[in-house]
Amino acid sequence: MATTAQRPSARINGVPLHAPDEKIDAATLCQRACTELLRQEAQRSGLLTADDEAAVDGIISEAASTAIEALLAQALAVPEPSDEACRRHFTAHQADYRSGDRARVRHVLFAVTPGVDVRALRQRAEAALLDLRCHGDGEADRFAAAAAELSNCPSGAQGGDLGWLTRDDCAPEFARELFVGPEIGVLPRLVHSRFGLHVVEVLARELGAAKSYEAVRGALAMALRQQTYVTALRQYLQLLAGAADVQGVTLDSADTPLVQ
Repeated sequence: MATTAQRPSARINGVPLHAPDEKIDAATLCQRACTELLRQEAQRSGLLTADDEAAVDGIISEAASTAIEALLAQALAVPEPSDEACRRHFTAHQADYRSGDRARVRHVLFAVTPGVDVRALRQRAEAALLDLRCHGDGEADRFAAAAAELSNCPSGAQGGDLGWLTRDDCAPEFARELFVGPEIGVLPRLVHSRFGLHVVEVLARELGAAKSYEAVRGALAMALRQQTYVTALRQYLQLLAGAADVQGVTLDSADTPLVQ
């Protein structure tokens, strides 16, 4: 569960990241710290005027946003992926590029709602997962009973049954877990989505049609470029953090240049 900062001690090079009385979770604090690192670097690079004011509430100026975009365009070298890299990725992830894969699914949803104790919620979800994994054989109605009792989804009234789903029927993060492999039965891990934590059972699968490499070459290249960009941005932020005076927030740091 994310911790809450209540002290005015989170700063980047002396610049506060939140108001003294503001309650802020760790993820938001980290995001503000990264934005402030980039804003200050844009000023040092001459892309943003020195009189641009830091945003204690996390909302930077339009000029700062534009300057950060220009800074990242200069600092992050994202090469076009080679055909060899695209083919290698395609070979390793062919299932991701099939069309029409379907799975018959039921689930138990432990919804994450405002004010919920996420740690306790996870413990309940993990206990349900363990129970259903250990006692699934020969107890056809056990999953349905658990869904009816525990699930925060309306499908609980139907034993958690979601019917036949394709990738397009699910939230992307749910689809990634559901269609990652050929597993049948209760998945051995909790599935995380924007709605909460799911215990998922796959009752049946139907494979769709395979796509050729040529048909998905553009999508492959886009996916690889995005992966490279995210990695480069993370390294750049580590470099900036390593050179900054960071107080009250934990950031990875690196003392080696991003681009050799």
